Amino acid sequence: MVLLSSGGEQRLRNVLYGAGFCSALFFLLAPVIFMLLTALSRRPDFLGNGYSITLIHFREILTTPSLHFVRYCINSLAVSLASAGITTGIASCGAYAVTRFPFKGRTAVLLTILSLSMFPQICIAGYLFRIIAAAGMINTWAGLILPYVAWIMPLAFWILISYFAQIPRELDLAAFVDGCSPLHTLVTIIFPLAAPGLFSTLLLTFIFAFNEFMFALMLTNDHAARTVPVGIALFQGLHGEIPWGVIMAASVITTLPVICMTLLFQRRIIHGLTRGAIKG
Repeated sequence: MVLLSSGGEQRLRNVLYGAGFCSALFFLLAPVIFMLLTALSRRPDFLGNGYSITLIHFREILTTPSLHFVRYCINSLAVSLASAGITTGIASCGAYAVTRFPFKGRTAVLLTILSLSMFPQICIAGYLFRIIAAAGMINTWAGLILPYVAWIMPLAFWILISYFAQIPRELDLAAFVDGCSPLHTLVTIIFPLAAPGLFSTLLLTFIFAFNEFMFALMLTNDHAARTVPVGIALFQGLHGEIPWGVIMAASVITTLPVICMTLLFQRRIIHGLTRGAIKG
C-alpha cells in the first residue's frame, strides 16, 4: 500500500480535478465544435477528405428565399420575447400574492403547480391542438404564445417564489402604513429589490421558449409562424439530400447569440437563482 504525503495528496487531487474538468468541458464543447466545423466545411464528411473553410453555407442560409430562415428567426424572437414577458409578469404577481397574503390551501396550490409541471408535453398535445384549432389560431404567433406561457409558468413561478420569500415583509407593512396599495408596493418596492430574480426568470423563460420544438411543430404549418428549431429540422425536406452544411450554419447562427447572452449575464443569472435559496 502506497502512502502519499500531504503534498502528494494535494497534487493527486489537483490532477483528478483537472482531468474531471477537462473531460466535462470536452463533453460539453465537442458538439458545438463539430457543428461549427461542419458549417465552415465545403463537405459534411470533412473528417475523411481534408478540410477547407468556406462561408458559402452561411451565405446560403441568409440569402436563399425558399429556406425562410430570416422569417423563422423573426418568429422565434417575437414569440419568445412575448412569452417570456407575459410569463414573468403573471408569475411575479402570483409569487407576490403567495408569499405575502396567507390563505387556505396555499400549500395545495404550490404542490398542484409543481405537479402540473411534471407532465410531459405529449400528454396534452391532442387536446391543445383541438383547442388552438377551434380558436382559429393555428399557424399564428398567438397560437404559440399561449401554450408557451402555460408551459413555462411553473418554472417562473417557483423561481420568483423562492426569491420574493427572502424579501422582508416589513417593507410591505411600512408601505401599507404610508398608504401604498399592494400593486403600488409591488411595482415600486418589490420589483426593484427583486430585479436580479426577475431578470434571471425573464432570461431563462426566453431560452426555454426559444428552444421549444414540439408545440411549434404541432401548431404551425408554414413559414408564417414557424420557429427556428422546427424550421431547421425541416430543411431536409426542401432538398434531395440532407444539407448538413446549411443545417449546421443555421444552428450556429441560432445558438451563438443564446450562448453569448448566457455567458454575458451568467453572474446575474446565478445571483438571481441562488439568492432566493439563501436565508438572510
